[in-house]
Amino acid sequence: MVSVIGGGIAGSCLAGGLAREGHPVAIYEQQHPGPGAGAFLFIDGRGHDAMEAMGVDRSALQEVSYPLEGLDYEDSRGRRSAMPSRGHRFWLRRNLMGVLSEFVADSPAELCYGAPISSVTSSEDSHAIRRGADVVAAEGLLVGADGIDSVVRAGLEPGRTPVYAGDVVLYGMTSTPLDPPPTTDPAVLHFFAEVAEDGSAGSTFGHIWRPQDPAALWFVRIPREPLPGTRDDIGMRPVDEWAETVLAATPSSQSLVSAFLARTEVVHVSNARNVSLEQARAPQDSVVLIGDADHAITPAAGVGARDALEDARAVFDAIIGADSPAEAMTQRRKQILTDREAAQRARRR
Repeated sequence: MVSVIGGGIAGSCLAGGLAREGHPVAIYEQQHPGPGAGAFLFIDGRGHDAMEAMGVDRSALQEVSYPLEGLDYEDSRGRRSAMPSRGHRFWLRRNLMGVLSEFVADSPAELCYGAPISSVTSSEDSHAIRRGADVVAAEGLLVGADGIDSVVRAGLEPGRTPVYAGDVVLYGMTSTPLDPPPTTDPAVLHFFAEVAEDGSAGSTFGHIWRPQDPAALWFVRIPREPLPGTRDDIGMRPVDEWAETVLAATPSSQSLVSAFLARTEVVHVSNARNVSLEQARAPQDSVVLIGDADHAITPAAGVGARDALEDARAVFDAIIGADSPAEAMTQRRKQILTDREAAQRARRR
């Protein structure tokens, strides 16, 4: 038996994929099934390959997303670089979760939705999942796919908690088309970074738009003290509460930013947080963590969903091949650290 805690992107793929291969699976998620809410995200070709390997129909994925032409970076000192798309596609999170909710619902997986998981205790042979007022006993593999505030991780590693990454992140969507349209290239993910006189990093403003779309999408990462609260997700707020702060953080791109703000009604606000892999408990064949539950990284890095999907695929492949899920996640951690080091070297250049 495989018990998956968390019915988000990675958890749904893993549970649905294993169940379709004949493995007994139960998936636990406090939200009711369906697309839910959330902002938008970008997933590269590796992430889409992982979903397809677990059985998700690629045509269904492509139908409700669109390909990026590339990624473009510029900063206030005039430095500029561009990267061609590596299979990147743009997603509204609700559209992706709509596909994946159908994927797991159409599988033989046991769906346990609608009640929060308040605690999980695990031993080598069994697990106790406290769900609402009930305690469910489960044997076999337990997979913690329950995000940055993971209940599974809290039970296994109470000392490994999320830490503030130094930025508040806002996501916005215009309610009417930009008129006139931006001078930037369409279907390209644009980043504009502010650099202070001393060379330190300031805010980063990102946006993407297409002529045929009724709305354009943007985000801004602002270095500052964290907003009060115990969770990273502050939620939806009126844009007027944040317009002055956003403009003050983006002095080199005022015209562009103002155009987006003027056509946006609400923004999604969060404290960016990380979960370090340093001194992490080694994965066990009875319980593993995947995605943000194990190694969350600030959303400004743009690879969180891809990493989670590749985690899920690694565990999926191990179970299908009768191999060790613990060894699969041990190798995944090494790959993640290698990828992050390469990304940091590229930024320094």
